[in-house]
Amino acid sequence: MGAKDAFEIGGWVVYPSHGVGKLDRVESFEIDGDVVEFFVITFQKNKLVLKLPVKKAVESGLRNVVSKKDMEEAMGILLQKTKKRRLMWSKRAQEYESKINSGDPIAIAEVIRELYKGSGEVAQSFSERQIYQHALERLAREISVVDEIDEEAAIKKLENILQAA
Repeated sequence: MGAKDAFEIGGWVVYPSHGVGKLDRVESFEIDGDVVEFFVITFQKNKLVLKLPVKKAVESGLRNVVSKKDMEEAMGILLQKTKKRRLMWSKRAQEYESKINSGDPIAIAEVIRELYKGSGEVAQSFSERQIYQHALERLAREISVVDEIDEEAAIKKLENILQAA
């Protein structure tokens, strides 16, 4: 089964470094005498259009959105206890960004869980808030597609789980 068969035109896909996008169409371009096919993916939130060679799609990490069951597993991560880590912030921030850009819902949920600050906790720094917000929005976009709800409802759902934990 080729990459073209693995994805549905008009369907939702996840590109690791950009998140959830709509696979609009396949376009062909002639490059150095060869015809190369590209997936055209639109990311509404970022106002971005990505043209990804079909042959490189799977290799680049493009995937379909996860199933409801897999998303429930990722949200279960939010209920687990956070481990205290003694790494310097710059190293942790780098690790968090890497997890977010992996596109893996479980890794993104881990970032959210580790950076979430409840009402009785010390406030987040500016950079912690930025990374937390980035991870929250990235996971919420995929939840909104999986659960067929809007992004704000997905964020509310995540926040409710975090508060319950």
